[in-house]
Parts: sequence; C-alpha cells; structure tokens
Amino acid sequence: MKIDAHHHLWDLNAVHYPWLMAKGEPRFFGDPAPIQRDYLLEEFIRDAKAQGFEGSVHVQVGAADPLAEAQWVQSVANANPDWPMAQVAFCDLTAPDAEAQLDVLQDLPTVRGVRQIIGRAPGEDAVTGTNALLDNPMFLARLQGLAKRGLSFDLQLLPELMQQTAAVLARATDTQVALCHAGSPHDRSPEGLDYWAQQLSYLSELQNVACKLSGLGMFEPHWNAQSVAPIVETILSQFSPKRCMVGSNFPVDSLNANYDVLMENYRTLVPQADVEDVFGSTASWFYGLR
Repeated sequence: MKIDAHHHLWDLNAVHYPWLMAKGEPRFFGDPAPIQRDYLLEEFIRDAKAQGFEGSVHVQVGAADPLAEAQWVQSVANANPDWPMAQVAFCDLTAPDAEAQLDVLQDLPTVRGVRQIIGRAPGEDAVTGTNALLDNPMFLARLQGLAKRGLSFDLQLLPELMQQTAAVLARATDTQVALCHAGSPHDRSPEGLDYWAQQLSYLSELQNVACKLSGLGMFEPHWNAQSVAPIVETILSQFSPKRCMVGSNFPVDSLNANYDVLMENYRTLVPQADVEDVFGSTASWFYGLR
C-alpha cells in the first residue's frame, strides 16, 4: 500500500488558519498566495492516485483552533471511507490542560499522533520562541506519556537544534518519532549540508526516530533530483529505508513543483529495492494504516 506520509488539507470556510488569511506576507518557504485558497481531499486524491498512492497522513497546519481542525479532518475521512487517512493533530504538550486535549483528540479514530513544531526557520523561530520547548520539563514528560497512549510525535526542527533534541528524545525512547522534512536542511551549501548530516546523526542513532523525505523545496525553490540527491542519500544511509517515508508536503510544496514532478524526483532518487519501504511500508506501520 503506497502512502503519502505528509500532506495538508484546508477548507477556509470550515476552519480558520491565520497564516492563510494573511495576504501579502511572505513566509520562509516563499509567497503563499497561490495556496491561500481551499485545498480539499478531492484535489489531493486526484494527484496522489495518479502516482499510485492509496492512502495518506494529514498533518496539522496552524489552525487557530487545533481541535476544530482535527474534527474537520475526521469528518473528511468519515465522508471518504475508500481513502484510508490518518492524521497528526496539534497539541501543546506544555499546556496545563494537555492531557485533557489529548483525551479529546484520541476520541477521533484517525488521530495517530501529534505535532508541536520546535523549529521552522531561523527568522521565524526568533519571533515564535518555539525553540524554548526543549527546556520545558513538561514537554519531556508529555512526550513520554504519548507512548502510553499509543500516540507518536511528529518532529519539525532545524539542524541547530538536533543535538539538544536528541538528548530529550533519548529519555522518551518508547515514543515513536517522525522527523519531518528531512530535518529542514536550510543551508544548502556544501558546508551547510555537512553540518546538517553531522547533526542528523544524533537523531538517526535513536531507533525510535524515523524520517520523512518531504518539504525539500521549502528552502530550495528550484530544487531538482540532482540538487537534493545528497540529502536523500544521507537520509537513507543514516536511517535505513525501514525508517524512511516519503511525503508530498502538498499543497505547500506545490509552490515549487507539481505532484507528478515531485514524486518522480523522489522515485528517481530512491533505489528500486527500497521503494516499497519508503513509499508505503514504513508509513503503514508507523501510522497504523492498512
């Protein structure tokens, strides 16, 4: 079963997304204007099926009311039973009512895990202050508690935070973690990629951490298979195909490539012997999609 392990959907009439309503404000991944519109399952499935995908994982994407987003995603899944879809919802693991939030989320059958972003991009992180999560003892405690609930954690951060994050995750080894967007290698110079690979090893050494080949266009708008080949090779080498999964990051990555081009590039870079794992089996066991 081929699974797109990382994508987003939004209905701007159903759920409020502040960043999608902020017209004329560039983001670290470019000008979001082309995607500041409804992006619904029908459009996503049309592209995904054309590339052989049979299911997917929806990841939270900055809704003003995260529970409303998760409930909307559940309603979409309920209305489309022929398309298996899991979801990763948002929860502030440091909030006083985090356990209550998780109780409510777990009532939704599609919820398999949560994501709370630690790092997006150097400029934005200086404003949001999300890096401070790593120093909060409640963050670690709640990470540890996710395993008892059977929930995973989607990890988004920058290379500069990998060593510190690995020290936290080493104390939560029962919790399955999916590293989003290949660890956001934002500096694509040879020196930057060397640094990213060195820092990545702190996470790849932890056997409870898997990695997503996704979001590679966010820091390199004009990327192609050749330019990101070192990233893909490093990921496959450090994590092994059994801990790697491909995700489109659509519609965000549609700013840089259409779905067919994106997946054909990934398929070019992943050895044929590893395609089954990277394009399906890893995501299937990680997110419990059958």
